[in-house]
Amino acid sequence: MNTTSRNKTYDIVYIAVFAVLMAVCSWISIPTTVPFTLQTFGVFMAIGVLGGKRGTLAVLVYVLLGAIGIPVFAGFSGGIGVLLNTTGGYIIGFLGSALIMWLFEKLTGDRAKKPVFQVISMLLGLLVCYAFGTIWFMNVYSRANGAVGLGVVLGWCVIPFIIPDLVKIALALVLSRRVRKYVPV
Repeated sequence: MNTTSRNKTYDIVYIAVFAVLMAVCSWISIPTTVPFTLQTFGVFMAIGVLGGKRGTLAVLVYVLLGAIGIPVFAGFSGGIGVLLNTTGGYIIGFLGSALIMWLFEKLTGDRAKKPVFQVISMLLGLLVCYAFGTIWFMNVYSRANGAVGLGVVLGWCVIPFIIPDLVKIALALVLSRRVRKYVPV
């Protein structure tokens, strides 16, 4: 097997492993309006360990697996209906997070591996996920139940998650820096 084929095979394996990691992280769930899970931790780990391109592909694989019905989302759920429901925007927002973190990696070059740049990219990614998911939630919820204010949705879907998500970012930063040593670029 030549080096190019071997590298592509490793890339596929790493992408699959991190898609599975996100699924496992989603199964660790505390049910609330928006379930409290470790999915964002999985997203941050994928980008932190695999880098922007492979990490984003891992997130895309995870979302697509769920979309076709494989129960990779919170509560062992899956299917397009989950994505079209109120919390689906946060799941799709994971892809936005990954893309923002990949873009940040491209813009900062070698500095992207420095902890301060990784934290900034993860925070920006989290903000994108919050924004997309909140807009999605408001739209879907309003169509089904009537208008709901931004403050109410932020109280349900964002504010309770800020501190846990910051902890997940810190944990992902520490672990991804350690694991990255064992994953070839």
